[in-house]
Amino acid sequence: DNPRGPTLRILGAAVAVGTIAWSVYRFVEAAKLKKEQKYCGDRILGQRAHESSRIRSTDSPCIVQMQVLQRDLGSDGKDILKLSQGIVHWKPPPEALEAAKRSLDEMSDIHGYGDDEGCLLLREMISTKLKNENNITNSQVMVTAGANQAFTNVVLATADAQSSIILWPPYYFNHKMAIQMTGGSSTLELGQPDPHTLVPDPWWLEDRIKVKNNKTEKKIAACVLCNPCNPTGVVIPGSILKRFSDICKKNGIWLIVDNTYEYFLYDGARHETVEGPHIINIFSFSKAYGMMGWRLGYIAYPESLGPSLLKVQDTIPICPTQISEHVGIGALRAGRTFVEGKLESIRANRKMLLEALKPLKVVESKGAIYLFVKLPDQYVNDSKVVKWLASKHGVLVIPGTSCGAPGYFRVSYANMIPKHMEVASKRLRSAVQDLLTRDRSKPLNM
Repeated sequence: DNPRGPTLRILGAAVAVGTIAWSVYRFVEAAKLKKEQKYCGDRILGQRAHESSRIRSTDSPCIVQMQVLQRDLGSDGKDILKLSQGIVHWKPPPEALEAAKRSLDEMSDIHGYGDDEGCLLLREMISTKLKNENNITNSQVMVTAGANQAFTNVVLATADAQSSIILWPPYYFNHKMAIQMTGGSSTLELGQPDPHTLVPDPWWLEDRIKVKNNKTEKKIAACVLCNPCNPTGVVIPGSILKRFSDICKKNGIWLIVDNTYEYFLYDGARHETVEGPHIINIFSFSKAYGMMGWRLGYIAYPESLGPSLLKVQDTIPICPTQISEHVGIGALRAGRTFVEGKLESIRANRKMLLEALKPLKVVESKGAIYLFVKLPDQYVNDSKVVKWLASKHGVLVIPGTSCGAPGYFRVSYANMIPKHMEVASKRLRSAVQDLLTRDRSKPLNM
């Protein structure tokens, strides 16, 4: 027998154990390394990149959420009628579409860059419209890729993270998102509207300014109004606009007014505007002229703000899309008469939905293309109700939570012709009865 046999066997066993231990060690270290690479490594290629804190603090777009919901339900064969997105059911005027065709056929530079602030002819036509229809005579004009881009331009040019911007709930969700992603959630402050009418309250702003004058508080950079309001349809009286203007002027605050729904008025309502060296007015071609996909809006602003707005404009779109500008020229030639001819169908739709929603409380309003509806008090989760409305009754609406008003939902009544709206209103009427008569101790079945 080999006298070294026991020793060799011990060494062999030790090597085997060591090999296993080394394998286990390498496995554990590889797992740790993989985790570092995926989540928090900061030394090697493969570390996880993070979004900005501004965008992480920005709300998810509710329209996209509703589109996903519609696709999911549609894939299961569910017929869904959209009363969610704010669109109109008509196309641009014939003059506008002809202008687009001519620009393609006759303009050699239509595919190139245009003027940053928009083509001269369109800006001159907008200035004439502002003078004749809005009593705005001393403002410069910048053409943008829709009113949303106009609003983002304005926020970037007027406010930063060291100041605050006032929104009035219920607010337009994209206004909030633009403020969040440009300055972070800390930039946003919510005002308190009149609790009965939901009209923004200038006296609340006046009282708030007194508090803000405390050195520990952020300075108010801007106050945002939407007139008529998305999502409520509330029209702001001219006297209230004037009061806001006076307060903002006295305290060095920008007054930003979104006038997208200026033509959508009912029951004798009147849209008014204000102008001044501290006032920025935003307008849109999208709704009035059926130009949602052409992306065309404009800003009427004091001359002093021009260089700042141009910095933003040149960085984001460089210039408006030239073919869209020619569609806008054709639309202005068709004029307000074209829009007025379309409003009769909107009034019919509005009447049908008001009748269907009569058992619920609908915010009293005379403008825009929306109804803002209060759910019964026991339905505290409006997002869940919205999903239930879509899955059980085939009607898609927007949850009030997206507009800073939990317990409500928004209904759009301009996005289909009356024949189709009649079907949608019947579904809503059935849904309302279901909400009011169902066993409330049981959860909503999707």
